[in-house]
Amino acid sequence: MVGGGQGAFIGAVHRIAARIDDRFTLVAGALSSDAGRAAASAEAIGLQRSYHDWREMARAEAARPDGIRAVSVVTPNHLHLPVARAFLEAGIHVILDKPLTATLPEAEDLARISVASRALLILTYSYSGYPMIREARRLVAEGQLGRIRLVHAEFVSDWLARPGRAEQQGWRADPALGGEGGAIADIGTHAAHLATFVSGLPIKAVAAELTAFLPGRQIDDNGHAMLRFSQGARGMLWTSQVAAGSDNEVRLRVMGDKAGLDWTHADPNRLRLTRLGEPSQTLTRGGPEFMGSARLPSGHAEGYLEAFASIYTDAADAIQAGQVPPGLPGIQDGLDGMRFVSACIRSSRANGAWHPL
Repeated sequence: MVGGGQGAFIGAVHRIAARIDDRFTLVAGALSSDAGRAAASAEAIGLQRSYHDWREMARAEAARPDGIRAVSVVTPNHLHLPVARAFLEAGIHVILDKPLTATLPEAEDLARISVASRALLILTYSYSGYPMIREARRLVAEGQLGRIRLVHAEFVSDWLARPGRAEQQGWRADPALGGEGGAIADIGTHAAHLATFVSGLPIKAVAAELTAFLPGRQIDDNGHAMLRFSQGARGMLWTSQVAAGSDNEVRLRVMGDKAGLDWTHADPNRLRLTRLGEPSQTLTRGGPEFMGSARLPSGHAEGYLEAFASIYTDAADAIQAGQVPPGLPGIQDGLDGMRFVSACIRSSRANGAWHPL
């Protein structure tokens, strides 16, 4: 692992997810750029080999006969490109936290590097690991919704609603470290990925308004976007980190000319399916019509960590197979996400004019 030292929430999430299905063992890491903090973080989790420099780690691990096969990159966004490049060029598979990079040009550079490498790059769009999201994708792909007309996605929270909250996070409030996009990149990319993952339709153009509601904030903390998908489908996306009373609320609705689906993160083990002219059905993980995989019997809830673990388990399968299969987020998904962020930013600066991806 690179990044994810003491006090880093997402690093701990990655470590737990990697271990849930016993497919990975964490043996090496550069958990902080500060040597003392890196050593203390490594000792706290029982890491065998600790580095304070990720460049040294990439060189040393690639040279070892027992070196790591994959690395989790959980650094601030501005380091995604150089860290991923170092390990990909060393032939070490990369499991990268989203968004792909800080900027679209960096994403395009990383895509070229990834294609040229013999190693894989996997992106942790973790919400696509939920069983009922995968079930929704299956239902759409089978044509049970008919021709898709509407796709609505949202990811809203209030964790940056108070003055100074983002600024306390350091890199998240600094465009030089986190990138031009604020909420639209941090959580809006999750919503956009869910919309395309389930519908099977790429976003072709956006008309967006991004807002920084708190004075002095340099990046957006709220975004509204109208979406044009391929095949004539239309949609909307709302992302916010200042929506008072919202607690990481994710919702996806997909509607076709035969039926509609509705999924919420607050009740992730259920999916509402409504066929035109019929009462709504509640499909459950492990229920009679469920065709996906589940770790626990029906009625025993699986949540965020398990969904994240599904990405890691799929990553292990991909590494053994030597290729990223359809449905597992990879370099193209990351590139699409950064094109979405860039288009939203350009659209917002042009007073909401439509911009292609």
